[in-house]
Amino acid sequence: MESVLDLNTTLSFVIRILVASLIGAAIGFERKYRAKGAGIGTHVLVAIGAALFMIVSQNGFLGSPRFDAARVAAGVVTGIGFLGGGIILKQQNRVSGLTTAAGLWVTAAMGLTIGCGMYILGVSCALIVLAWIDIVNRLSHKIGKRQVMVTLSSEDHAALLKAIESLGKNVENYNLTKNDTCYEVEALLSVSQKYYTNDLIPALNALEGVRLDKLE
Repeated sequence: MESVLDLNTTLSFVIRILVASLIGAAIGFERKYRAKGAGIGTHVLVAIGAALFMIVSQNGFLGSPRFDAARVAAGVVTGIGFLGGGIILKQQNRVSGLTTAAGLWVTAAMGLTIGCGMYILGVSCALIVLAWIDIVNRLSHKIGKRQVMVTLSSEDHAALLKAIESLGKNVENYNLTKNDTCYEVEALLSVSQKYYTNDLIPALNALEGVRLDKLE
């Protein structure tokens, strides 16, 4: 392939990059809106990088006897796995960041798709991803359970134990400690989405003799 691309070819590549960046921005905005780890900038960079890698792999080595566009795509798939793995966090007994990591992975895939020139497939995939994420998030607030880390404190040791007992089967586990001024308990709760949305905070504030210090 000639080192200098003609104008039409260059413009077609620029359009691919722009479309990939828009897809990345759309998915990144959804993640940012829900206060997740990787936002607009990260997803845009992943999409642009994946598209550029694919364009280069398809068009940068056409004269080479060892030309194989699939090798670069495979490298992107492997590399994005490391980036996504850095987003996944384990805190106490909860794992977070899985959806965002998966979002980066599929954003890279869509970037590769756009880089190949498959605009309709790439854009359609982006719309499907956004639709499913929205559906899942809407349902997650109505069905199923979620885990919540609660920190309660009190000068009365017995009041804390009574509070934990009153929470009953919602308590997965807890840790009771004592500092210079009071007792403190960190409890991992498993509650229904409906209870979390409507009743959890009032129920915690109504516990006698204890203070609600933190809710995560």
